Amino acid sequence: MYKLNLPPLQPRLRATAGRPAIYDALRRKYVALTPEEWVRQHFVHFLIAHKGYPEAYMANEVELRVGEKKLRCDSVLYDTALRPRMIIEYKAPTVQITQGVFNQIAAYNLLLRVDYLTISNGLQHYCCKMDYDGKKYLFLNDIPDYQNL
Repeated sequence: MYKLNLPPLQPRLRATAGRPAIYDALRRKYVALTPEEWVRQHFVHFLIAHKGYPEAYMANEVELRVGEKKLRCDSVLYDTALRPRMIIEYKAPTVQITQGVFNQIAAYNLLLRVDYLTISNGLQHYCCKMDYDGKKYLFLNDIPDYQNL
């Protein structure tokens, strides 16, 4: 797989139905090992092990509905009252982070109205703090530690 700009991870890998799979601790099951999933598992590990995010308040593949349309957030961080605080969107390392990716996560946020939007392709990471009163977002220099959210 790809070398990422994230701390190393010792993933649990296996072949499922002849295809490589990686263990997702948040979903508690093996999932298909795609380049995007490789980024997701490394980034979730980074948030939990290095930024102090509680595993119990995180979820992967969170489904949203807009009428008949289904959307799926890659990861969501909740607060202690289980209100969404951060949406995290992942892309494969070969995918550029463009305005289209920001538009995608912004569409999810129309439904969830979180405090933070985070995007990573494993090589580049962006985090924005939402300022709803000022109708803008502020790019942060780093992914904040959980205690500083």
